[in-house]
Amino acid sequence: MKLKLSLFFIVLFAFTTFSTQAQETEIPHLDNPMSVAYLQKNLRKSSPRLVFDKPILKDLKRNMKSDLVLQNMYAVIKQSSESINEQPLLERIMEGRRLLSVSREMLYRINMLGFVYLMEKDPEVLARINEEVIAVCNFSDWNPSHFLDVAEMALAVSFALDWTAGDLPQSTQELAKKSLIEKAILPSWPENGETPWWAYGTNNWNQVCNGGMIAASIAIAEDDPELASKTISRALEGLPHSLVEYGPDGVYPEGSTYWAYGTSFSVTTAAMLESAFGSDFGHWEFPAFKESAVFRTLANAPSGWYYNFADCGDKRSAAGDITLAWFASKSGNPQFFERERFLIPAEETGKLYRLAGASMAWISQYEEKGGEGVPTAWKGEGSNPVVFFTGGENDPRDYYFGGKGGRGMVNHGNMDAGSFIFELDGVRWSVDPGNQSYNELEQTGFDLWGRCQSCERWTLLTKNNYGHSTLTVNDSLHRTEGQSELLSFKEGEKPEATFDLSKTLEGQVKSASRKFTKDSPASITIEDEITLSESTKLITWQMMTTAEVEITDGGAVLRKDGKTLHLENLSHPNLTVSVVSLDPAPLNLDRQIEGLKRIEIRIPAWTIEGDQTKIKVRLVGE
Repeated sequence: MKLKLSLFFIVLFAFTTFSTQAQETEIPHLDNPMSVAYLQKNLRKSSPRLVFDKPILKDLKRNMKSDLVLQNMYAVIKQSSESINEQPLLERIMEGRRLLSVSREMLYRINMLGFVYLMEKDPEVLARINEEVIAVCNFSDWNPSHFLDVAEMALAVSFALDWTAGDLPQSTQELAKKSLIEKAILPSWPENGETPWWAYGTNNWNQVCNGGMIAASIAIAEDDPELASKTISRALEGLPHSLVEYGPDGVYPEGSTYWAYGTSFSVTTAAMLESAFGSDFGHWEFPAFKESAVFRTLANAPSGWYYNFADCGDKRSAAGDITLAWFASKSGNPQFFERERFLIPAEETGKLYRLAGASMAWISQYEEKGGEGVPTAWKGEGSNPVVFFTGGENDPRDYYFGGKGGRGMVNHGNMDAGSFIFELDGVRWSVDPGNQSYNELEQTGFDLWGRCQSCERWTLLTKNNYGHSTLTVNDSLHRTEGQSELLSFKEGEKPEATFDLSKTLEGQVKSASRKFTKDSPASITIEDEITLSESTKLITWQMMTTAEVEITDGGAVLRKDGKTLHLENLSHPNLTVSVVSLDPAPLNLDRQIEGLKRIEIRIPAWTIEGDQTKIKVRLVGE
């Protein structure tokens, strides 16, 4: 792929994302040959052409005769489509300022119903698709003030049109195309001529909104080729501003569940472009994009939890990861194809992801070709750097560690630089408090999205450093603009990683660093080196846990689920560990987590000789 360089200014964010100052950065581009002439010459003339095309469908139907994964996935999708018939048609019911749950339900329904129709051409399924499309197209609008809602609805209606390939009543097709233009594409071109902030944004909104507009543009391309081509061209120009965030190593700075959200739309967009134009215009080869599959894989802990930093959800579903499957189909690497999970019976799978119907296209294309295994020690740098240490496959202790740098100013970021999670023997001993409902907070008038140093966001335990396993100085907040970088990383039998916390704790200490070392198959050692300043009064080492804690000489003993972990205070054995109960959490608006507590080692500055100190703590299983 030929990469070009350009300068851009980004002004972000509104609504459920953060705002950053305009900045100038060089980034690689996707190929962008789009024009009216290019569109009319290269756009596939027949439907389906969104993710699926006739060759893909032909191969899929042939493969399904012998492929157990395809057979089981189709059984789940078909069962899901049948259950939709029992549900009322969707209504324009807002949840706070969002229509997003309705749009997502529509996208889910069309993925289930639409894929079944692709396979069987069942007139009853077509009738239900027709009813669903008419219902949402008769909404007054798709809530353009929160454009994610528009984008997901547009993708759903585009799929419905395309996957039925002209079989819907003519009146419905006309209504759908009119709605895609008037309720989706035109609102993406504000009358004042300004570019919508998400079009060149650095987060998931860019991926979702541009993806939805590409789908809508392809769906109406014959009716308005000029509008379609300029919208696709803008999307191809804007998408790299979000894709560059995966660099340099594949870490998605918004965390694992937002990786699933943003990346699922990116891979769907790439698949749509390939099926419609014969090219993904550089998505697969975009720097660090393919490497992000390693990040996603490593973010899945043995316990079934995610490494849930940055407004991430807690646990994954039982179903196979359809987005990872796209990376598997492209690379042939079996590490990204969750065969066993794709074979889970329908009654145990739970509700499929809303793009599961589309994913059948790339799941059917997967052919195992081998590839590198997932490393047991891995680092990813960038705006929210993370490291992982694991015990690898078949580890009897299920060793799992994740540590991070970053800063609160990252999209969906928290004051969690220096924090870590640790699992051993199937127990998560050091926990991240995770995320909580945006709408519930917003309905109270809470300012969830402001990121200034004194902003309300930082009063929440899920967002501030008091709720994370990190260092706190003077009982004060971290510096929200203070970026913690990865200083060093070493692989091997005893991997280690060091983060610079100096800017995170700026104004509170002169310098600070934190080193994580996996010093045995059942332990992790945390070493902090701190240079005090005149402002330093108190240093608090803290670890969040839901285990029962017994204070002992030189540390503590943690117990949970019949397992035991020892906390050894190696540097300050004469300082007694203290435990602060956070159940209930300090604020009514805080997320309430059963058994949550903060283990602390509090070191007054006056007890430190000179201006330097080291804190060394080891966590080791029995």
